[in-house]
Amino acid sequence: MTENSFSPILIQFKWLDPAAAVDLRTPSYETAGSSGMDVCAAVADQVTIGPGARALIPTGFAVAIPTGYEIQVRPRSGLAVKHGLSLPNSPGTIDADYRGEVKIAMINLGQEPITIKRGDRVAQLVVAPVVRAAIDVVSELDDTARGSGGFGHTGV
Repeated sequence: MTENSFSPILIQFKWLDPAAAVDLRTPSYETAGSSGMDVCAAVADQVTIGPGARALIPTGFAVAIPTGYEIQVRPRSGLAVKHGLSLPNSPGTIDADYRGEVKIAMINLGQEPITIKRGDRVAQLVVAPVVRAAIDVVSELDDTARGSGGFGHTGV
């Protein structure tokens, strides 16, 4: 099987900000092996996020995702490592039935203010299948080696 021999999932895409269609890139994969599509900020000019502060960054677009899929919104590793910029709800989820503007919740975990400018790549979008669960209410659960041990129970 070759690197690009899979069938892509079709995501319908609509620019909501007419100016964005002219000066911003449509979300795209940077390399043939990329799992996430980079998404750009559609801020009017720029937004500065102070240390410990959060901001909701517009993208200027909406999407229609096929039923059975979601788009996960993930941080960009370079922004996280170099500047401490992350997503407080990572990964965020865009549900198949959501039709509003995609916005990116960002948090500055660094020590310095970070300025986001129009067109800056601020997050990654990863398309993923969704498996829905059915809940079976029972009076007992089966035993396992771990049992009810909590966080850090099995390691150092």
